[in-house]
Amino acid sequence: MPEPGYAVAAVLVSAAVTWALRALPFAVLAPLRASATVRHLSTRMPAGVMVILVVYCLRDLSVSSVGALAPLSALAATIGLHLWRRNALLSILGGTAAHVVLVSAVLPR
Repeated sequence: MPEPGYAVAAVLVSAAVTWALRALPFAVLAPLRASATVRHLSTRMPAGVMVILVVYCLRDLSVSSVGALAPLSALAATIGLHLWRRNALLSILGGTAAHVVLVSAVLPR
């Protein structure tokens, strides 16, 4: 069993590290808000992340198979809804609903 002084020192060090890790984002946040690079990335990254997700989800899809109809139709529905209404939540929910309906009802495996 560790001595009481050692245990108290361990708790104090743990508390200091925890406090520092929680305070660090707030200390770094103010200079980042003034950064031109961060402002540029904040406008470009959402589209970039979405492109990466689409490529990742469709990377193993065989376009010649019937099973490709559901994901590609859902992707078309998502893009169409977004171009029509410009609402990300509606686009995501509509594309997901289209995929679920196609996979479960129209194209059973």
